[in-house]
Amino acid sequence: MLAAATFRKIVLGSAIYDLIVTAPFATPWTFAAAHTQLNAINQQLGGTALPEFTPFHVLFACLLGSVVLVWAALRISDPQVRYGRFDGVARLLFTTWMMWALNVTGAPLLWLFIVPELSWGVAQWLPARSLPGSR
Repeated sequence: MLAAATFRKIVLGSAIYDLIVTAPFATPWTFAAAHTQLNAINQQLGGTALPEFTPFHVLFACLLGSVVLVWAALRISDPQVRYGRFDGVARLLFTTWMMWALNVTGAPLLWLFIVPELSWGVAQWLPARSLPGSR
């Protein structure tokens, strides 16, 4: 069983990871650069070129990026065990949809997201001791 302080460090680490990885998805301009980089990485890993995004696709990528950045900021400012539990569930969902996309597309780039998402999710599902006075 993890000490609450250790668990809070895991929550903080996952939030910092999200901040770094998701920041490029927050605006249409940064997403355009990220898409170019992700496309190149996917091809270097043996995959095909990623499809071009229309403004409608970019809108959803940026909405996702914006929400995750706000969620990361909350966890950085207050890395509660409770937030880690919710984040673990979100990561299970994200991993599920990434695995679906991997199955459909075969894009090797997805492994660079699947492995850390699943790892952070599992780490945040580990048992943690409660702090005195908490639920």
